[in-house]
Amino acid sequence: MAEKIVTFGEIMLRLAPKGYERFVQADAFGATYGGGEANVAVSLANYGFDAAFVTKLPEHEIGQAAVNALRKYGVDTSFIARGDGRVGIYFLEKGASQRPSKVIYDRAGSAIARAQKGDFAWKEIFAGAKWFHFTGITPALNDELADICLEACRAAKDADVRISCDLNYRNKLWSREKAGQVMDSLCRYVDVCIANEEDAADVFGIRAAHTNVTAGEVNQEGYRDVAKQLADRFGFQKVAITLRESLSANDNLWSAMLYEEGAYYFSKKYKMHIVDRVGGGDSFGGGLIAAALSGYKPQEAIEFAVAASCLKHSIEGDFNLMSMEEVKKLAGGDASGRVQR
Repeated sequence: MAEKIVTFGEIMLRLAPKGYERFVQADAFGATYGGGEANVAVSLANYGFDAAFVTKLPEHEIGQAAVNALRKYGVDTSFIARGDGRVGIYFLEKGASQRPSKVIYDRAGSAIARAQKGDFAWKEIFAGAKWFHFTGITPALNDELADICLEACRAAKDADVRISCDLNYRNKLWSREKAGQVMDSLCRYVDVCIANEEDAADVFGIRAAHTNVTAGEVNQEGYRDVAKQLADRFGFQKVAITLRESLSANDNLWSAMLYEEGAYYFSKKYKMHIVDRVGGGDSFGGGLIAAALSGYKPQEAIEFAVAASCLKHSIEGDFNLMSMEEVKKLAGGDASGRVQR
């Protein structure tokens, strides 16, 4: 039987103009669904794992459409609470060349933001589970959700479930000071920490030397110290950091580092021409979890996770719709993009 993974967070309605149109040009918006932890669940379901996504959604048809979007890819939605509120929305304008992408949130009053501790029976939810994943976005929504995340982490530990967290700092949701306070408490329960090249600095003030993210300059060696400081502070078993070097909105260099048991593992670097970058970090997290549960050695694990995320950047929408075999093929060195017949 496939390993069971539980993820917890918000799934949102994504509205985006067609192609590379700006918001002010658009006369129509395409509608899809996505969200950090939901994206991870879809990745894992596509890899053949028993992935369950936990959230709260309204009982009306838009809430059901979000549920259906997850069910389509085999995600277990049986623990989703239903109630009052709305589905949060985010508007996405795709960037091109030197024009960056832009996201506008409209999520106040969403059903998950109205969630209460009694909405989630964590002991039942974690029955038979091997892994729990959440991100820093969820506790950032409000203090009650921060408490719910803490409750979930404690229940996961009681059930001997491994915990991963993607720091995923969002300055539109909370301040660096508040993020540092809340995530400090939550990270005490976390086994695997995932971050991008900026998160550790934004949340915990831990900065990589000789790095300028805005200028696209990422010093890989500087992140050795970042990972070690994070592991020493919280006792993480693993720290994984994605390293994005932005050449433009369309073209990035993409790699990552894994710190485990005092050793550092760097992936190969991909030059990506981006179709859709939203969900790139989530697909990395999903790949790392899949690799860990599949017993991959550290170098194999970081290569798989980076390959998974590289491929996601070629797919429209939040979800990474790749199979294990497709990811393994790229991780193994076949980056030709030749037609498969």
